[in-house]
Amino acid sequence: MTLKKIIKSRKFKYISFVFLFLVIVILGASWYIAGKIKPLVQQELGAIVKKATNGLYDIHFDEVRVNPLTGNASLTKVRLVPDTVAYQKLVTEQKAPNNLYFIKLEKLSIKKFHPFKIYFDKRLEIDLLLFDKPHITMVNKSFAFNENKPTIPEKSPYDYIKSIFEALHIKTIDFKNASFKYVNKNDSIVESDTVSNLSITLKDWLIDSTSAKDKTRFYLLKDAYVYLNNYTYATPDSMYYIKASQFEFSASAKKVNIKEFALTPRYSEEEFARISGYARDRYSLQLNNIDLSGINLSAYLKRGEVFADEMHIANGFLSVFNDNSYPKLVKDKTGRFPHQLLQKIKIPITLKKILLQKLDISYAEFDARSKQRGRISFNNTSGVISNVTNQAKYKKVNPITEANLVSHLMEQGKLTVNFKFNTIAPKADFTYRGQLQDMDARQLNYITRPLAMVQVKSCLIRKLAFDIKANEDVATGRVKFLYNDLSLGLMKQHEGGQRLQRLGLLSLLANAIIIHSDNPSNDGKFTVAPINYKRKPTGSFFNFIWKTLFQGVKYSVGFTPQKIAEIKSYTTKFENMKDEREKRRMRRELRKSKRLKNR
Repeated sequence: MTLKKIIKSRKFKYISFVFLFLVIVILGASWYIAGKIKPLVQQELGAIVKKATNGLYDIHFDEVRVNPLTGNASLTKVRLVPDTVAYQKLVTEQKAPNNLYFIKLEKLSIKKFHPFKIYFDKRLEIDLLLFDKPHITMVNKSFAFNENKPTIPEKSPYDYIKSIFEALHIKTIDFKNASFKYVNKNDSIVESDTVSNLSITLKDWLIDSTSAKDKTRFYLLKDAYVYLNNYTYATPDSMYYIKASQFEFSASAKKVNIKEFALTPRYSEEEFARISGYARDRYSLQLNNIDLSGINLSAYLKRGEVFADEMHIANGFLSVFNDNSYPKLVKDKTGRFPHQLLQKIKIPITLKKILLQKLDISYAEFDARSKQRGRISFNNTSGVISNVTNQAKYKKVNPITEANLVSHLMEQGKLTVNFKFNTIAPKADFTYRGQLQDMDARQLNYITRPLAMVQVKSCLIRKLAFDIKANEDVATGRVKFLYNDLSLGLMKQHEGGQRLQRLGLLSLLANAIIIHSDNPSNDGKFTVAPINYKRKPTGSFFNFIWKTLFQGVKYSVGFTPQKIAEIKSYTTKFENMKDEREKRRMRRELRKSKRLKNR
């Protein structure tokens, strides 16, 4: 063997020996550090949790696995449970939190915990804490003594760990495919709801000597993200599904985005009333790209309150269908106006402003008399709704919920309307005023022919202005209806039952005697319709508005009670004349028959 080969062989052996020695040292150090860490976790973690939560929580797990070489570790069958005795003691001392948590999971993974920093620097640095498929239950019971507490803890969490660590820092905490159950114990009846396939990411969680006072943090975090791909809830009446897709929340941005929210009927239009057993409104709702900004996370965590500065809805639709060939359910609907229903929602809600865009609203009804389907639509509806709340502290400052909306009736006439709802009035006071401009009224035949058996033969609507003050009992105000060239045809069901036919004489009498063909008339007379309409207890909010405006329209065109009585008188006289004519004809036929017999 040459000298050069011998030197190379010795170098290789030397390098191999050094490498093997280093491996043994590293493995030994790792084994030693792991031996130190395992009992630390087993003995100290429970004590830290107990101390940091004022004795409120216990943590249990079956096994600890540590790999110092990779900096990874795991705990199996982890359970975090509250101590009920300690909780009751904290309630007595007015130190209990509003939320109790129950957490269980098969495995908690710790990625890259930097063991040498633990041993040499007394700093626990973790890159990732992964909770895979955890089951989380949050029980909310709001206490008055927590109402104005800041998100910064009274006692620094650092005080609980400083005897063990100089700092505890976790870059990312991930809850993947979590099952989250919310239990509301703020009322006499306990309510709960469960969400599955939830992903939660918490960023930059830090406990050190200064983090508790860091105002850029909340609950020691820099940020929190929540993502829910698809959520479906079956309503208790078994008639609808509530669906939401791609729910995203960012705590630092204080924003929520929902790609799509829908109320979806379980049954078709033909089946819905049959399954219900009576004529019932069938709602179908879809709202797209819902953005909420100015979210108050602290208010939600403390008392389950949904608070946002602004909600923006990019587009969507609401369609309502009713099949009145089925019997109606006679039910008192007093107390069910929109602002009254808002106050009955058990979840505290405050939305300072709602921005609507490109919302299509339609109502359709199958009429038992005409055997036809009528429809009315409000297209491209946009506007602003402000001060939507059921919270007493906000209603005390401003009790009025206001809506300013712009729409297009039957895709044609521009409709503007302003609603003001008094949320604290005992009789649910509200006002609405607005106007409809520039529309060919023949477009209304889609609803007037099937549902009212009235055909608009001609009419140009210049302006329909209304100013109404109402409560749950009565509506008063006035309607100004400016139009030209009005002509109507009264309809009835054809004997065959498949189509409508025109009532020639009644239509003639109506147009000649009752209806004002123009308002103002040719001689300049302008009819203003006073409104005084009493709501029937079974009438809904929208039925109340429709009937009130319809009264104003009828009176404006001449269909006053006096005129209707007058046309009925003419109709009775005409029917009597027909009867007399028929009797005379029959007498003539009888005399003629007798003469023929006598020949």
